[in-house]
Amino acid sequence: MSIRPTTIPWATHPAVRLIMALLGGIIIWFYWGAELPELLPWLAGGVGIYLAAHLWAVRQNNPALNDAVGILALAVVTLAGTTAAQHATERREADHLYHQGEVEFYRAVVDDYPVVRPNTFATTLRVSAVRVGGQWRAARGGIRVSVPRYEAGAEQPRYGEVWLVRGAPAPAKAPLNPGEFDYRRYLSYHQIYHQQFIHPDQYRVVAFAPPNWLRHWSMQAARRLEGVFRRYVKAKREFAIADALVLGMKDEVDADTKLAYANTGTTHIMAVSGLQVGLLYAVLQLILSRFFGHRRGFRYWSVAVGLLVIWSYAFLTGLSASVLRAAVMFSFVAVAKAAGRQSNMYNTLAVAAFCLLLYDPYLIVDVGFQLSFLAVLSIVYLQPRISAWLDFQEWAAKKRRPWHPRWRQKALTWSAWGLEGVWQAVALSLAAQVATFPLGLFYFHQFPLNFLLSNLVAVPISSVALYVGLFLQAVALPVEWLAAQLGASWLLWLPEGIGWVFEKLIWCFNEYIILVGRSLPGALVQGIHLTPGQAWLLYLLIAMLLAFFAWRRLVWLGAAVGVVFLFSLSRVAEAREVATDKRLVIYSIPRRSALGLHDGASALVITPDSLPLNETERTYRVLPGLIERDNRRVRYSAGWPATEVAVQQVGINGPVLLTWHGHRAAWVSGKLWKGQQPVPVEVIVLRRNARVWPDQLLATFGPQALVVFDSSCRTWYVEKMTPQLRAAGLRVHDVTMQGAWVQGISPEKNSPK
Repeated sequence: MSIRPTTIPWATHPAVRLIMALLGGIIIWFYWGAELPELLPWLAGGVGIYLAAHLWAVRQNNPALNDAVGILALAVVTLAGTTAAQHATERREADHLYHQGEVEFYRAVVDDYPVVRPNTFATTLRVSAVRVGGQWRAARGGIRVSVPRYEAGAEQPRYGEVWLVRGAPAPAKAPLNPGEFDYRRYLSYHQIYHQQFIHPDQYRVVAFAPPNWLRHWSMQAARRLEGVFRRYVKAKREFAIADALVLGMKDEVDADTKLAYANTGTTHIMAVSGLQVGLLYAVLQLILSRFFGHRRGFRYWSVAVGLLVIWSYAFLTGLSASVLRAAVMFSFVAVAKAAGRQSNMYNTLAVAAFCLLLYDPYLIVDVGFQLSFLAVLSIVYLQPRISAWLDFQEWAAKKRRPWHPRWRQKALTWSAWGLEGVWQAVALSLAAQVATFPLGLFYFHQFPLNFLLSNLVAVPISSVALYVGLFLQAVALPVEWLAAQLGASWLLWLPEGIGWVFEKLIWCFNEYIILVGRSLPGALVQGIHLTPGQAWLLYLLIAMLLAFFAWRRLVWLGAAVGVVFLFSLSRVAEAREVATDKRLVIYSIPRRSALGLHDGASALVITPDSLPLNETERTYRVLPGLIERDNRRVRYSAGWPATEVAVQQVGINGPVLLTWHGHRAAWVSGKLWKGQQPVPVEVIVLRRNARVWPDQLLATFGPQALVVFDSSCRTWYVEKMTPQLRAAGLRVHDVTMQGAWVQGISPEKNSPK
């Protein structure tokens, strides 16, 4: 069956043009915003010029002039995007924390859910006032804070608590190791530029004033619904997934379960977003159309009921950002459908994205926002085309014969119906992956080839589990109230039975996901690094191929070949650069000593204290840099591998000398004895608060050496030794505060990077 090629004429998609212009303006701010003046007067002037030009063009009735005015309108929208991003950036304001000087105390409100970590509570504070030089003044700014869970007086923060905090927050730290996740940039996208570790005796709750009472009530409702799951879902793992599936609370999902879902491409099941909202809306519309589809005005009031349910669900899940995005998107889709404009889905999605980005331009760098809209856009365009490749109803009609017995005809009909449902699910999953896999490679450096197998079973079962979980929430509270009023505890068998079914459904799809991950370990392609340019090239390639299949013109196929050539060229250039690159890295890993020897595509990671890195340290501290450099052959060594590199210990319990490609470095963890023979080196690494003096280091290793404090050194030790070493003329680097030390090595000379 062939599909008639369709085009997307610009004239019928004005919102698509507008969203592209707005996106361009926001991107301009991210790249060149620091150099721009205040843009609001310019935007006002641009709007005035456009209105004047538009009125003049209407009177002239000149098509060419109308086109020019249209281009002017897009330019104004672009300027509006840049202006919106500028005014969404709190750091520009004069009263921001960055411009306050040395803060003694500050007053702030808890403005986010508390995240429960193994040893701390983490949340966000929004500052309203600071005390500087003994005087209070108004201020603004976001602070990401951590509070130890097990210290005396520690309590879990609550949204809306007003804190009086002693001490000054510190600017958020840059990533400390090569390729490490840039948490500072991530926080800045949420208008948070500071961090602080607060002990219970540093703050006092002085009031309760939620910034948004609606959100406060929403959080309270979500916590109450969470209590229902605690009572009726007994297994710890299943409760954690139930909490994530229905309410979007993932605090209690363990790391192994998260990893299993990530490795099979099913993480979206644990996030309340477009999947859950879409399923809820679709089933509701199906039920309403089944029983009330022929009633007068059904098209309008059914949409109203759908919107009420969607936003009620968003309220009951705590009004999280992902649910709000999905609710806004489906609201626009529902309204467009009621207005009879459901055929122009591109305009509808563009309007939804336009409104969201105008409200918060920083959504453009939110991974969830990018994946959600790209997946929906790809599903809208590709899913009908992919599903049209196979028609099982037509297949069944060709197989059916008038003389076949009735049971056989029904079997063919039911088979066609079942195969059609499976194929539609396959088409939907493939369509979503086409648009999202470049982002998956760029952000997560992996791609699960088993995504189709895991999603085909896990998504339907989890969808049924979602409905059962919502039914449990609807039944449990009324039945509990009734049982308490009548003293009839036997009534609780109903929510207990539903809870048992709910728990077993979760167990089923969870075990299936784990089984797929274990059975097909080679299906997860890992360690892929894409530059932003390469990610854009992949999207350009997808666009060229889609254009070729839509219009069947060889020019598009030729363009796709050109894009493949450019992508390959960039990968080859990277490989050539890595092949000749040699570097020594002293990592910044809390309370650990670790170094990396990178030689082309090979890497040797050494922990001198003979204790291997744990999975978290490898995954978050070391692995990103290895992926970024495309290190394919990586070895880990606990202790000095004397057989693989030139390592020599000078004296008993003396310093360890490492010689690598003509570069010499010394690791000092104890005393330097008198009479130690001079050994010139380029780098001295002090470990475990080594008891040494500057004159000893100078006499033993020479005045040209750089002194590096690794992460096993305590803060007090670094603060004590640093001025002494600098006074002796030695250069100093602290990996805990300044990040990993990276030394590029070449046969000709050693050049620090």
